[in-house]
Amino acid sequence: MIERLGQSIRARLALFASVAMALLCLVAGSFFLWVGHNTAVDIRTREVITAAMHVGHDIQRNHRHPLTNFDLKGIQVIDPTGRVVASTPNLAGVPRLTAVVPDPNSPSRTDVLCELPQLGDECHITAAVRVYDEAGDWLVYAYDSTVPWYIHPSVIAVLIVLTVLLVAITWFGVSKVVARTLAPVNQITKRLTEISYGDETMRVPVPENAEEIKALAEAANHTLARLEVALEQQRRFASDASHDLRSPITAMRAELEAAMLAPEETDWCETGGKLMASLDRLQNIVVDLLTLAKLEAGAPSRLESVDLAELVAAETTRQRSKKIVTALQPGVVVTGDRLKLARLLTNLLDNAERHAESTIIVTLRRNEQAVLEVLDDGAGIAQEQREVVFRRFTRLDASRSRDAGGTGLGLPIAREIAQAHRGTLRIEDSDTGARFVLRLPIRKE
Repeated sequence: MIERLGQSIRARLALFASVAMALLCLVAGSFFLWVGHNTAVDIRTREVITAAMHVGHDIQRNHRHPLTNFDLKGIQVIDPTGRVVASTPNLAGVPRLTAVVPDPNSPSRTDVLCELPQLGDECHITAAVRVYDEAGDWLVYAYDSTVPWYIHPSVIAVLIVLTVLLVAITWFGVSKVVARTLAPVNQITKRLTEISYGDETMRVPVPENAEEIKALAEAANHTLARLEVALEQQRRFASDASHDLRSPITAMRAELEAAMLAPEETDWCETGGKLMASLDRLQNIVVDLLTLAKLEAGAPSRLESVDLAELVAAETTRQRSKKIVTALQPGVVVTGDRLKLARLLTNLLDNAERHAESTIIVTLRRNEQAVLEVLDDGAGIAQEQREVVFRRFTRLDASRSRDAGGTGLGLPIAREIAQAHRGTLRIEDSDTGARFVLRLPIRKE
């Protein structure tokens, strides 16, 4: 398929170039024939006039040279009485062929005459020369064939051979150039067809010389790099999701199997409570997965004016296990989806509540952007782990020991919501604990 495509492009371009060359040769050949024909006509006309004048000079000197010395179709000499007194052998005994005479003030005249049956059916260049004499004026007529449009058969043969040769060279040259040009493209296409899931070298060859194709190959490699990252994230996500979904299911199965081994001795209310806890965890994971899927799919949001101070005040009034201290600058307004922004703030507060020792500090201020900070007084997060926590199902060891019920999706959801609002969510330096900083564009009035 790849080779056929390359051959098709090469054949079309070679055909196009060959047709263009053939048309160019046709135009150039036509111009050459036009110039050559006019030149040949001028030369032959001068030859006919020269022959007639030469005979006229002989008459004036009373010399009579044989008329067969001239390479013409025919010559006639007319005396002052109008009789044909000399002619070439092919016109012997033939009366005067034409009554054309030079103008009174001119010694010669040339015409192209077509009605001369004695010389054949074709037209002839005719030269009439007047020779002045005491007894009267003599006339010398010289006849020769006109020049055909093709000048000579050899000229047409040469032009045809040159045209065929140039067209063949054009076809061959363009085919080679296009084949050499498309070779990197064919290699890239072939490599793309060979790439499969799990290929460790998801890259295409980059040519050295062809700048345009080099740019194409580099763009393809950038795309493949992003695809590779996405596939790795998908693989890791599937692995982590299967593990986190399997945990509550395994716990529920274990509880049920233990209860069924001794049904009379089982406290079914206690067993039901344990099953409900596992179901709650399972439900939370599924809900968070659906939320992430909607965010990644770009589900439409209900955008409106949101006063972040009011939103934070409303979300922080809910009773929590840790003390929440707020410092909110009023009038910080953004454009966004109120429910999603509330979900973002709730996820940050839930994360801070799990890791704080006693206090959570929420700060809102406005500069060029809306800046919301959530700071806890816990152990904090190491520098190298600050991006890791935003990966799905990532829970650090401390988190796993302190909160076995977390889904590991809260912070990834929070970052997705921030990015959907053209903002950023990062962990920045702080003296104690973990400091999450959300930045969003200010609403323009």
